[in-house]
Amino acid sequence: MTNRKLTAGLMLVVGISAALSNSLFAQTRRNKPSTNPAPTVLSSLPPSDAVAIVKVKKVLDDVLPRLFAGNPEKLARINSEIEQFKTRTAIDPRSFNELALGTRYTYPAPGITKLDTVAIASGTFNAGALAAAGRMASNGKYEEQKYQGKTIYVFKLDQQVKVFGLFDWRIGELAVCPLADNTLVLGNVDGVRKVIDVSKARRRANVELIELAARDPNAVVGFGGNIPQQLVENLRIGNDAIARDLTAVRQVYGSIGATEKDLEVMLAARTVDPSSAKNLSDTIEGLKQFGGLFINRLPASKGALARSALGNLKITTQGNELQIRTAVAQSDIASLVGGD
Repeated sequence: MTNRKLTAGLMLVVGISAALSNSLFAQTRRNKPSTNPAPTVLSSLPPSDAVAIVKVKKVLDDVLPRLFAGNPEKLARINSEIEQFKTRTAIDPRSFNELALGTRYTYPAPGITKLDTVAIASGTFNAGALAAAGRMASNGKYEEQKYQGKTIYVFKLDQQVKVFGLFDWRIGELAVCPLADNTLVLGNVDGVRKVIDVSKARRRANVELIELAARDPNAVVGFGGNIPQQLVENLRIGNDAIARDLTAVRQVYGSIGATEKDLEVMLAARTVDPSSAKNLSDTIEGLKQFGGLFINRLPASKGALARSALGNLKITTQGNELQIRTAVAQSDIASLVGGD
């Protein structure tokens, strides 16, 4: 992944988070242990720089139908694309309950950051039968590898598919391994092997990141990640003040939740000290005011979303943490998701 693409991707994540947050749940302090046990599927991830948990069943069964209640044609198209994904990969997203993602950062060349991600899905499917179906769907373009008593199926798909009917994904080579009857591992071969190693050793990795990602048990998405200096340097922000503020960030975490009418997200950044958190807060407050000047230049649908997000945006500091919350109506988001 090039530096430019990574920057755009991270900016998109931050933008969505700022546009969708306003978690109703108070965040615990860093030194206070979580009262909510972390999901088992997260605990099966190998050592990662960032982790996320997605409640797939809730997203597909509850959030999407409400999101597109006013646009049944778009909802029908998304459902159709989910079926196409199932046909091409033999993987039915509707059989997933939760999906855990673990990502490692690597730096193959100066200024370049690569993200290696592995996924673990838990659900109601029979993982062994699912892998067998995938073998047939690949028309024989696969190989089997034995590792630690497990069978890894490597599919040569080379297809462009739409994941969950929303996100385009180019699948070249996909490794799949049934970890248990109701658990499936997906990713590249190296990532899948690392998950198998964790399951065999029965050791738990990413304890702190899992605690961050699982803070809100009612969220549909939770995430937590470390921010190493090499990652920040590769972004090449171009603005000295913003770059200086970001070098003080050590971790980020947050959640995306859904009520009957709104989508809510909380985004937090942990810095090296309270002074750095305050400086970052001042910078974002300035960007908030600056952003308000451009709302009227946006198309109507995007302008409504931005106006709602800025109107509900709350920026606070708590010790060495900066927290951002806001909320927007699902009806304002529907026109921007799952595009025509």
